[in-house]
Amino acid sequence: MKRPLIEDRDTIRKKVYHYVRDQILTGSIAPDERLVETRIAMELGTSRTPIREALHNLELEKLVRARPRVGYVVERMSAEDLEDICDLREAVELLAVRRSVERARKKLVKDLAANLARQEKEVSRGNFTQYIELDTQFHETIALLSGSERILDLIKTLRRHMLRYTTQATHYIETALRSMEGHRRILRAIEDADADAVALAIREHLKTAQEDIVKYVVAGKQREK
Repeated sequence: MKRPLIEDRDTIRKKVYHYVRDQILTGSIAPDERLVETRIAMELGTSRTPIREALHNLELEKLVRARPRVGYVVERMSAEDLEDICDLREAVELLAVRRSVERARKKLVKDLAANLARQEKEVSRGNFTQYIELDTQFHETIALLSGSERILDLIKTLRRHMLRYTTQATHYIETALRSMEGHRRILRAIEDADADAVALAIREHLKTAQEDIVKYVVAGKQREK
């Protein structure tokens, strides 16, 4: 008998919820895809009850929606949702960079420079999957050095909401290059200890990411309908 992917313990509801949620946020389950309770239950080796509870909670989080006679499907992010997330990211990441500069500016510069060098190498090889991982690490390095677990958790959550769309957009070479240039500007501003330039660099970087996602993913999907 196949061993369950999630063991039958008291925390099974939370584990099922986080599993399905991560599948959605990483793009493993695509927007508009139907979520079949029996299929997920078989995959995880559990009953349908915690699956149903997880889907209900994900609906409250606006990650899935219920359709009559269809069941749950993965919700699609609108341009308005994306704008909200980018605005929130800007506020949190500005706080993160301010604290990380105060706590460990030299280490921050060193770690971001090393990360950026790896980004350039992977993009030159056309390895966009690895670039996306390094992009994530770039922003999480700033959050980590802020010394705040709450800030780190917020940045991770907001990035995960964007990830399923960022993954699609960043496979275009021009979007990867624009994203990488945004990282360079952030790093230069931190090196110069210019708080205003840091704020502007983060704002422009997120605005560019938002525009690329709308151009290559959100608008493209709307045209398909």
